[in-house]
Amino acid sequence: MALSLRVLRQRLAPTGMYALAQQRSLASGSKNGMSNPNVAIAGVTGAVGQEFLACMDKRGFPFNNLKLLASARSAGKEITFKGQTYVVEELTEDSFDDVDIALFSAGGSQSLKYAPAAVKSGAVVIDNSSAYRMDPDVPLVVPEVNPHAAHQHNGIIANPNCSTIIMAVALYPLHEAVGVTRASIATYQAASGAGAAAMEELEQQARDWVENKPLTQDIFGRQYVWNLFSHNSDVDSKTGYNEEELKMIRETNKIFEDETIKITATCIRVPVLRAHCEAINMTFKGELSEQQAYDILSKAPGVTILDEREANRFPEPLDASGIDNVLVGRIRADVSQEPNKGLEMFVAGDQLLKGAALNAVQIAELLVHAK
Repeated sequence: MALSLRVLRQRLAPTGMYALAQQRSLASGSKNGMSNPNVAIAGVTGAVGQEFLACMDKRGFPFNNLKLLASARSAGKEITFKGQTYVVEELTEDSFDDVDIALFSAGGSQSLKYAPAAVKSGAVVIDNSSAYRMDPDVPLVVPEVNPHAAHQHNGIIANPNCSTIIMAVALYPLHEAVGVTRASIATYQAASGAGAAAMEELEQQARDWVENKPLTQDIFGRQYVWNLFSHNSDVDSKTGYNEEELKMIRETNKIFEDETIKITATCIRVPVLRAHCEAINMTFKGELSEQQAYDILSKAPGVTILDEREANRFPEPLDASGIDNVLVGRIRADVSQEPNKGLEMFVAGDQLLKGAALNAVQIAELLVHAK
């Protein structure tokens, strides 16, 4: 039976669970250390798992050995990476004895089951699920916002929700400059946020529509093509907020390390294959002009400005798909607020990249390059 992270932490707290496990594993010679780590990818056959590999390749992420892990159903499949063929292994509690960094995107239940085993073996887990995000002992990291938090881990670092990451990259530079007291976000979320099967179903529905066939509705149970609908996560019967909206609210406060920021969100699924968009309305503590905001964002890490009013050219999912940066545009004063106290902007970001795999690999880079 898998032990929870909290139980493991309590049992080994006097010596430090992760530190002790890492010391023992390094002493045994099974691991390679953080400068050139042995890396495991759990959930490698999924959409985000595949992007982990693509990001590692593109960024020249250093590694000694690579272990590809997935469910028993996918075990035995072959994946070629950097000219070498790897055989996918079944994810088990014994998968991590020789692993330094484990990138997880196998779903929350799998993270809860196997991440503690990885930590107990001395590996650092970077988890893309929601399983540990709000655990007070687990840092929730966006490298452009709170890179220091990555070094405060006890063996697990959580990757935030995709919509939260995309928003945070654009919002934090303005918060750092004058303080954001309130943000209201409307999201327009692509099929990629629900995984490869959802992307395939959207494409299949388009084919079904053209061929005048009944629409395939296995994932969302409704027509997706030519339609949009409230995000498909569970809705809290008391507040009316769905889980995706609550994630954005809670995670933003944790990442910004500021519980006073008031956040609200409305999350919508739209018939787009890849890349999320968000309309963000802000209220500031200090004063910030439209031009000042433009200047700050033009220098912000992870941000690319796309704001061409005369050409009516602003961020779109197609522009954001396949690129690392978050696109920011429609930067304008909110005329309903006092002058220089509120701003509107529209952003687009690749959910599979900056919203998931890229952010996780950037966190891993923080560990590799730590001094």
